[in-house]
Amino acid sequence: MTDPTLLVADDHPLFRAALIQVLHERFPQFRALEAASAQTLGTALKEHPEIELVLLDLAMPGARGFSSLLHVRGEYPEIPVVVISSNEHPRVIRRAQQFGAAGFIPKSASAHDMGAAIQEVLDGELSFPHTDAESSQADAELAARLAQLTPQQFRVLMCLADGLLNKQIGHELGLAENTVKVHVTAILKKLECYSRTQAAVLVKSLEPESGI
Repeated sequence: MTDPTLLVADDHPLFRAALIQVLHERFPQFRALEAASAQTLGTALKEHPEIELVLLDLAMPGARGFSSLLHVRGEYPEIPVVVISSNEHPRVIRRAQQFGAAGFIPKSASAHDMGAAIQEVLDGELSFPHTDAESSQADAELAARLAQLTPQQFRVLMCLADGLLNKQIGHELGLAENTVKVHVTAILKKLECYSRTQAAVLVKSLEPESGI
């Protein structure tokens, strides 16, 4: 039987090492895996079904703001995600909550506070710093629209946002060009967008106003 696992997804090796040290001391019953990009995050989740919690930095290569959070929540809804970010702006915290995170830990938090927050989430609770930022109806509607996409459609949408043509998307994702066309049509319909450009603008709205 495989040991229960926590996944640390952050592109800064020193921070990953520090956080894994906290995990080893506080949660010796778990092993820790690492990911340094949106792509390696997806690979780790696919290859390790024993993962019980993802600790996610939003600013990794291949991610657009909250896109990795939404992707994990859409494809692996049973795995809680705790966002760990250097951006402690109240709107960032509130948006992480609205987009399905189970917790938010500022990178400035002490090792004790990080461990306590992670324990709360492992116990099935939510763990967020207090914030006065109000929930956004626009974010709620955006999350609901994106939730309609299949995992493959979400991947196609991220490629659309990067300005890739259907042939390029097919090469990137290993899909036939006609299959990509079908996905694009479905994506635009589900997101209520009339063009690829409008869909790309929608994805851009996932990026926080004040930078992560």
